[in-house]
Amino acid sequence: MSEVGKRIRLERIIDRKTRRTVIVPMDHGLSMGPIAGLEDMASIINKISDGGANAVVLHKGIVRAGHRGYGKDIGLIIHLSGSTSLGPDPHSKVPVATVEEAISLGADAVSVHVNVGAANEPEQLQALGDTAEICAAWGLPLFAMMYPRGPKIKNRHDPELVAHAARVGAELGADIIKTVYTGNINTFQKVVRGCPVPVVIAGGPKMATPRDVLKMADEAIKAGAIGVSIGRNVFQHRNPTAMTRALTRIVHGRGSIDRAMRELKR
Repeated sequence: MSEVGKRIRLERIIDRKTRRTVIVPMDHGLSMGPIAGLEDMASIINKISDGGANAVVLHKGIVRAGHRGYGKDIGLIIHLSGSTSLGPDPHSKVPVATVEEAISLGADAVSVHVNVGAANEPEQLQALGDTAEICAAWGLPLFAMMYPRGPKIKNRHDPELVAHAARVGAELGADIIKTVYTGNINTFQKVVRGCPVPVVIAGGPKMATPRDVLKMADEAIKAGAIGVSIGRNVFQHRNPTAMTRALTRIVHGRGSIDRAMRELKR
């Protein structure tokens, strides 16, 4: 029965028709504080929802501050990992919530962050493996944020390292992998081919222009990704609703980059 539950919950964060997803992570408040765009969580979640995103990623304490009770519904992924930019090693993620807590808050899925190559990589891997086991028992989808980061990592976008990080998440039981885009379609195809579960791309730091964001999303989809998980490039845009709509056009196959850009001019 747990597989039935997992399938039903996945349909709340992945579009049933396109089998793709637009996720907007807004878990940055723990790691970075109340950065621009995330001062009023109820307001920004409403804007993202109005734009047609499939799901948001939040920490457990923020669920009470804006998810949902009004407006359009949107899938809820509760993040279970944490660290702050003020700590001795921001790459050392530790568990800050449990699967059971997430279920009690109405989560459709949970996410775990693993920095492959970090000083406490063994503990992060153990947390991911343990969480996968619990999620399987409860029928709850597991979204794994898998990045090559740490003292030995010279290039975080190295296709070999990104492919390795993505594969680690799949090996330990994740249902969806989030990782960085490698910069072009050919190299990212190798990441997708080497990962037996669906892959979405991260947005990373604020990019120079919205077109750059849409181009990255378009290339990732062409490479085989099922969607995007983009935060700052959405919630820090001057019109987050329009930026979300533009991304949904790209991801769900409803137009070209030029057509998606028109959403930003409405």
